[in-house]
Amino acid sequence: MRTGVAVAVWLLGPALLAQAPIVRRPPMQPVSPDADQQQAPSPAQGGVPTIRVQSRLVNIAVSVMDKNGAPVGGLTKDDFVILEDGRPQKITYFEKESSTPLSIVLAIDASKSVLRDERLEKTAATHFVNALLRDQDELDLMDFSDNVREIVPFTNQKKKIERGLNELQPGDETALYDAIYLASDRLAQTSNDAGRRRVVVVITDGEDTAKRSRYSQALEEAQRAGAMIYPIIIVPVWEDAGRNTGGEHALIQLANDTGGKYFYVEDKKDLEPAFARVSDDLRTQYVLGYYAPPGKRDETFRSVKVQMKDPALHQQYQLRHRTGYYSDAR
Repeated sequence: MRTGVAVAVWLLGPALLAQAPIVRRPPMQPVSPDADQQQAPSPAQGGVPTIRVQSRLVNIAVSVMDKNGAPVGGLTKDDFVILEDGRPQKITYFEKESSTPLSIVLAIDASKSVLRDERLEKTAATHFVNALLRDQDELDLMDFSDNVREIVPFTNQKKKIERGLNELQPGDETALYDAIYLASDRLAQTSNDAGRRRVVVVITDGEDTAKRSRYSQALEEAQRAGAMIYPIIIVPVWEDAGRNTGGEHALIQLANDTGGKYFYVEDKKDLEPAFARVSDDLRTQYVLGYYAPPGKRDETFRSVKVQMKDPALHQQYQLRHRTGYYSDAR
């Protein structure tokens, strides 16, 4: 059952609700160049007008790695096969080693358990933004502790984001799933043009202490937005008995289900290399698109599988991508 609207009302602080209200928008419905069209005489000839069949364009960002975990370049559209609910689909859009636009939410855990060395976090985040953001990209900056705050709405102005990184506000709790839910909802309101990728980069220790949104709600909203989750998980002490491994595993599963990737950081000095790995992963993705099979737009989840057409390559390479989409999502 869809839970998004109800959760969005109560998971945010009043200030954020006033600043950035959540708006549900209908999904974009591009016209398929391959969609069947029924040709008929014109009205002037006493017939009926042409009926155009519309279908949703489904974009799937795919990371391809060899057995050593290195990205594989040079592949073409003909190297891939897409299955929706087990049925092959025609690939109508393809971009290699992707230069397609990015919409990114950078969500920083500002709880006192994580925000201990603000200088290192701000410096690493600033370098990440400067290295990754291009004219066609946009980034939204949030922090989360007791509540979720949107500090800088979507922009590609690096100086504005840098100023926003100086406004992090520490708190006691960690509203982690609230942050992922809201970040995904914000992404769902961005442009849905062909090939655009939606990304949530979240820096956290993995523990949700606010206990408002649930894991399942955060995952569903991310899948509805087509958002890839990239958790950077800060683990100060690996052997710490109080370490929340359950929260870490939940973040890992979020990354796996959405086509993102997770990274562990033990020392805050390693934040910058972790950001660089996120950037590298996004820069080496392929984007494949196909028009969804016609059918009723309901709340069902459609399973998607991407694989290599050549069985030998299928055994040789590992593919990472989101596991599906909701047919009624925008």
